[in-house]
Amino acid sequence: MKKTLPGIFALAVLASCNDSKNEKEISLNYPETKKVDTVTDYFGTEVKDPYRWLEDDRSEETEAWVKAQNEVTFDYLNSIPYKKELEERLSEIWNYEKISAPFEEGDYTYFYKNDGLQNQYVVYRKKGEDGETEIFLDPNKFSEDGTTSLAGISFSKDGSKAAYAISEGGSDWRKIIIIDAENKERVEDTIQNVKFSGISWKGNEGFYYSSYEKPEGSELSAKTDQHRLFYHKLGTPQSDDKVIFGDTEEQKHRYVGGGVSEDDRFLFISARNSTSGGKLFMMDLSKNNPELVTILDHENTDSYVITNEDSKLFIVTNMDAPNRKVVTVDAANPSPENWEDFIPETENVLSPSTGGGYFFAEYMVDAVSEVKQYDYDGELVREVELPGIGSAGGFGAKKEKEELYYSFTNYVTPGTIYKYNIEEGTSEVYNKPNIKFNPDDYESKQVFYTSKDGTKIPMIITHKKGLELNGKNPTMLYGYGGFNVSLTPSFSTANAIWMEQGGVYAVPNLRGGGEYGKEWHDAGIKLKKQNVFDDFIAAAEYLIEENYTSSDYLAIRGGSNGGLLVGATMTQRPDLMKVALPAVGVMDMLRYHTFTAGAGWAYDYGTSQDSKEMFEYLYNYSPVHNIEKGTEYPATLVTTGDHDDRVVPAHSFKFAAELQEKHAGEEPVLIRIETKAGHGAGKPTKMIIEEYADIFGFTLYNMGFDVLPNKTKEEVKG
Repeated sequence: MKKTLPGIFALAVLASCNDSKNEKEISLNYPETKKVDTVTDYFGTEVKDPYRWLEDDRSEETEAWVKAQNEVTFDYLNSIPYKKELEERLSEIWNYEKISAPFEEGDYTYFYKNDGLQNQYVVYRKKGEDGETEIFLDPNKFSEDGTTSLAGISFSKDGSKAAYAISEGGSDWRKIIIIDAENKERVEDTIQNVKFSGISWKGNEGFYYSSYEKPEGSELSAKTDQHRLFYHKLGTPQSDDKVIFGDTEEQKHRYVGGGVSEDDRFLFISARNSTSGGKLFMMDLSKNNPELVTILDHENTDSYVITNEDSKLFIVTNMDAPNRKVVTVDAANPSPENWEDFIPETENVLSPSTGGGYFFAEYMVDAVSEVKQYDYDGELVREVELPGIGSAGGFGAKKEKEELYYSFTNYVTPGTIYKYNIEEGTSEVYNKPNIKFNPDDYESKQVFYTSKDGTKIPMIITHKKGLELNGKNPTMLYGYGGFNVSLTPSFSTANAIWMEQGGVYAVPNLRGGGEYGKEWHDAGIKLKKQNVFDDFIAAAEYLIEENYTSSDYLAIRGGSNGGLLVGATMTQRPDLMKVALPAVGVMDMLRYHTFTAGAGWAYDYGTSQDSKEMFEYLYNYSPVHNIEKGTEYPATLVTTGDHDDRVVPAHSFKFAAELQEKHAGEEPVLIRIETKAGHGAGKPTKMIIEEYADIFGFTLYNMGFDVLPNKTKEEVKG
């Protein structure tokens, strides 16, 4: 179906009618983006950066540009005839009660619940089995518009105190509020300027947290590279908080974290300069003036202490074990030469947890979960029987508990919580969501396709049963491919709407991810990053060859590193897809490391300062630098948030400006900039629904649908 546009976009769209065709040809009048004469020399190559001024997120010029772009974008999106219909259907299916697994703290059992369309989940609790359920914390009351969210909560040892973090407008900068858990009243001043931090209590006296000094300039984009671990003692001002680690040049690292063992005896400290690989230290808190003890003094592995039994430490590591294993060592001599295998490495990636005096080893087998239960002697107790093929998670509880809770989901099964009897190994349904979606109407299957260099890549394809392979099915190809992140099967309310419209949803497990361990991750980093793009392109070609879809009905989507994936793929193969949907993407590969904590991504990307070879490799695929004038690009909707201080919105701003200047086709290239929103975490439900309605509406409309596909089929049948 050809698209027709209702009305004329004021100041944004010029529509002209051709009498010989029953359609309108549309051209967008994009806001003018000024260019500046900025040039940087990289190893003798001069690179122009005409839109660098958009990096200044505090300038009035940037603010005006954002406003002008949004006016054009929302005029377009709001004119899509079925946008409101999508929004209403998304709201309808989203409107079901969502409950988390319960957890016990002190005399109370706590859980999270969202009644349906609440912007933020509410924390509830009850005392004992028969206690009355009450609201403990309602983040919907943190701000009028729902953009201030709960970013974590931690209870003191006896459950009498709680410290919770809040995020305002989606920023990674947090505040920590400390309350008396019994009466819910604040007990002291708010801890300010906290970033990339957990909250780990030592008994009931205080807690450890991490942060940077507030940077000079913009707190949303200025570089942060010296992370510190602090200890806050209750009853004292933040100015008295003691730096435990990270205050010296020798201890300078970009990411520092600290966690106290369940028995309160040890503090374990991780120190990293990149998102992969880190050092590991410990302090014995049972001693007066405990000293810092080194467990690992290099950043060649990812290792952490999962638990301890008196002085016996259990460490999860990928040292000499790319798929991870668990080792044991005595705290008196914790260095690697003394490590002994406890749960050895297998051919599948291990993600262990503990609960009720046992270990639960979750393995990824072609991105699908298998779980085995071990005792503290390392003996296999049983393989946990899961409800089906999909992703299982949770399997954590305190040592004395007799039950734990885990979740199970896949692409057609809404997340269900199960109660597990730890001794007997039996599961029962604890909470199954009552959602207006029938999994029996859909099917999900895994295929293996061949990438450019011959590597076999798994992909899960999900759609309505009875799908006709005619090359005309609207298809959403979603990918990530980086940072050791694994895309395992999980249900999405939004994707349910996509599939309800007859859409295909396909997720390949690209190299750069963690689905097959460290070697799979390392096969998609630095000078091998092109493998990731090749894997994604090959996924698209497979879907086309197998007649699931065609280039006229294919959309590619990804966020953050996945936004880079989409940006690189659409600039390398603009002919391959009809719609491109890069979200909060890393688009300027020559300058990403100069913003916030971006330099910490160098393990995956390398930087333009590393070497001439690394610069040239990055320059060759950097999305901002590979948009060619005169090329017809797919219909593109770039999405970002003005408070994104992880992947700063300047990446998306510059990418959109380059596209609008150089794009030769008639397809729209727009940028949707959410205000008072960040990288994604804590985004209010209302905002999420509106964004998905825009994304799906933009996608289907640019595939040529005048009405929603499921209605089209009904009309054809009629």
